[in-house]
Amino acid sequence: MSQENQQLYTILVFSENIAGLLNQITAVFTRRQVNIESLNVSASSTPGVHKYTITCYCTLEMVKMLKAQIEKRIDVLQARYFTDDDIFILESSLLKISTPAMLDNPDVCHIIREHGARIVEVNPTYSAIEKTGRTEDILSLFEALNSLGVVRQFARSGRICITRGTREQLDDYLAEREKEKNNGKD
Repeated sequence: MSQENQQLYTILVFSENIAGLLNQITAVFTRRQVNIESLNVSASSTPGVHKYTITCYCTLEMVKMLKAQIEKRIDVLQARYFTDDDIFILESSLLKISTPAMLDNPDVCHIIREHGARIVEVNPTYSAIEKTGRTEDILSLFEALNSLGVVRQFARSGRICITRGTREQLDDYLAEREKEKNNGKD
């Protein structure tokens, strides 16, 4: 797929907790040769509903097609796509760095403080550092520490996000669906 007109989209998918649905959703991306940049699945604020947070680079036309194909899955309640301006975003990361190198180089602790990271464990061989924030903030910390040669391991979570609206849009959708269902019983 050409890089022209592509941007990062976050797709939120809400579904019941059904085995095999994740495979069906990722197959939608595979068939269209769209790479998933990050994927996070967790329970949502709506009881009994799971939230999939998927990021990918693609065109507007492609993200609309992906959304439509995902919503065709029988167990999917709703899918929506967003740009970064439409949502609040966070990621978490853990870095393992050499404790002796940290103690020998004062720049290491300065970089950790400067990036607002936390030291969560220190032992004689390694120290664990935690950083939560936007992707670019996390990568900036990693690059700064890695340039000093002290990083031994690095892990980053998938994106988590919430929309800028006052309510979860799924709740409005489910309320409307329930209202239609009750009107049909008359």
